[in-house]
Amino acid sequence: MATRRTAPWIDVTIPFANGMHGWPGNPPTVIKPHASLAKGDVCNVSVFNLNTHAGTHMDSPWHFLKGLGTMDDLPFDAVIGPCRVIEIKDQESIKPAELAKLKLKKGERILFRTRNSQVSWKKKSFDKNFVYVSKEAAQYLVDKGVRTVGIDYFSVGGFYKDAVPTHHILLGKKVWIIEGLNLAKAKPGRYEMICLPIRIAKGDGAPCRCLLRPLKG
Repeated sequence: MATRRTAPWIDVTIPFANGMHGWPGNPPTVIKPHASLAKGDVCNVSVFNLNTHAGTHMDSPWHFLKGLGTMDDLPFDAVIGPCRVIEIKDQESIKPAELAKLKLKKGERILFRTRNSQVSWKKKSFDKNFVYVSKEAAQYLVDKGVRTVGIDYFSVGGFYKDAVPTHHILLGKKVWIIEGLNLAKAKPGRYEMICLPIRIAKGDGAPCRCLLRPLKG
């Protein structure tokens, strides 16, 4: 009996590294050895200090809004199942006019691939001019009933504009947010997604590992 061949998984997670840049003002990521084979210890053990919104991570409603749920309330079907990677051409922000061409459907999991994946992640310091989801686009996504939204930099909202409103609009309607993706190797199209956050009790957010596998057809 012939075995069915499936496409390989694509890891769209940003690897954690000592000194990696993050949102300005948040605690830095620090990884340092606690025990070391090179120093004669019986094993290697590292100390890992990070904030809940470092690297590839998810936001819970409690990140911005009181009483609307923490990471404990994440429904697994929000982050496991079919998704669509969508290429955004706008160099400033994601706007309703571009989204209107995409025929978004209720319940879809949408990951936005912008110039961030090719440009922002390659910079040595935080890119304040990353492409973000405008508040108008956030409302459009809510109106279309989108289930999950992913973006390829640290925030769905911009650094200079719409940081708080975009989060409020999406999280207020319990649209789950994945931030810090690198979609450089994920071409626009349909994928199977597995994105599981670290289980942090009552978390406002949590780092996660996100994998995509192309779907046929």
